Amino acid sequence: MSFGQPKDGVRYGSYLRVPELLKTQAPLTNEHDELQFIIIHQVYELWFRLVLHELDAVMVLLSEGGGRVCDENIREAARLMRRVICIQGVLLHQIAVMETMRPVDFLRFREYLKPASGFQSAQFREVEFLAGNKSQALLDHCDADDESKRRLQKRFEGPTLRERYLQCATSRGFASNLADPGTELFTKTVFSLVELYRNPPADASMMDLSEAFMDFDEGLGLWRSRHFWMVERVIGGKIGTGYAATGEGFEGIRYLSQTLNKKAFPELWEVRTRLTL
Repeated sequence: MSFGQPKDGVRYGSYLRVPELLKTQAPLTNEHDELQFIIIHQVYELWFRLVLHELDAVMVLLSEGGGRVCDENIREAARLMRRVICIQGVLLHQIAVMETMRPVDFLRFREYLKPASGFQSAQFREVEFLAGNKSQALLDHCDADDESKRRLQKRFEGPTLRERYLQCATSRGFASNLADPGTELFTKTVFSLVELYRNPPADASMMDLSEAFMDFDEGLGLWRSRHFWMVERVIGGKIGTGYAATGEGFEGIRYLSQTLNKKAFPELWEVRTRLTL
């Protein structure tokens, strides 16, 4: 079956649609740094797409069968999470490219971006919602196309990675329930998971998955911190372009500072405190 490729085989440029891809950068000004600003954000969106692709696969793997999640599924989920973790590392390194832009270079075209804002990235919000950072305000202020809004609404209403992990842990014999930190039920879940961490070889697959989710959660925290410092380095305490133009949404650096301590898997962090020999 040819799938429509030319008789002499697929070509690099046509397979990747490079000519079309290179036409998608459309600066609004003649300022030198605007091109790199556009490309970096487009690349982020491509990575977000792949992250969502992998996380969706993990969600399926941890919910298949309806009973005890098998070792094979857990190992594959952990493998895909390690891919996501590698992507997180790439996303962090890309910020260094952005930081080669001087504050005055950004100011030369920043006014033309209003009311656009990074807060409007529907795919990044999808990742956050999957990670458990759901917020009606974030949903309401995501100014995206209708299809993106529908996807985001579905994520808002759907299960999270934390829920899938806890269901998987329960299926493997660890009494795990979704509960808010500080509650009795949360503490019971933590002590159940402590048994996993006290004797890792007893369920090596589950242990590997747990640490993969920890790496993912740490990666989210590192991204938030690195992004916070990059934004302050470039615009200081200025209000974000979206909020400055509309008076609605989130006020840039002030909002970012409030996200730095969010955790997607609080049980796994608390295990470290409770674990004893």
